[in-house]
Amino acid sequence: MSADLNARLGHDFKDRTLLKLALTHASAAGARSNERLEFLGDRVLGLVVANELIARFPNAAEGELAIRLNALVRKETCAKIGEAVGLGPHLLLAPGERMRTGQARISLLGNACEAVIAALYLDGGMDAASRFILKEWAADFDASVTVATDLKSELQQWAQAREDLGRALPVYRTIDSSGPAHSPRFVVEVAVEGAGLARGEGASKREAERNAAAALLTKLKTGQ
Repeated sequence: MSADLNARLGHDFKDRTLLKLALTHASAAGARSNERLEFLGDRVLGLVVANELIARFPNAAEGELAIRLNALVRKETCAKIGEAVGLGPHLLLAPGERMRTGQARISLLGNACEAVIAALYLDGGMDAASRFILKEWAADFDASVTVATDLKSELQQWAQAREDLGRALPVYRTIDSSGPAHSPRFVVEVAVEGAGLARGEGASKREAERNAAAALLTKLKTGQ
């Protein structure tokens, strides 16, 4: 693999076969593939991103954190990073695979990016993997702020699209407020008739409503 790619990844591999394996697709005849590394890299990415979200958003509820996490580790985001760091030309593929476009190419690049994260982790430890993730995902962490501000809108759009629920709108209700004026805490409950309810806490009613919306969206999306 080229020195340019090593430089872009921010790591000089001691075991270069790890990087080669990370870039080897299952279609490459007679070669081991990157599938096991992809499995590991997905977990390393999730841990690093979750840890960073906890640090960046100390007041965010679990539901909001989960939605941010999903946006940051989804295959499309990994593919975008893989494209940006130049993994495409280095992928070891069967000839037909290199011509893939659309969702198939997203899958190729996303999987390879996760496998490269695993290779960084195995060769350089968590420091090498974290350094790469925090650098390359920096803009996406900042952009995830819009994910949080759109949560109430997303819940409303979900509810209004459900004909079986009568297109009921989410209803928010403040059920508790406590603490001194300089450090208040609010608890808000949101309900969509026929779909369930959830609670959220925050330092303002707006933040509590957002966290409640995130919690209910998480329930609806996971079926819990």
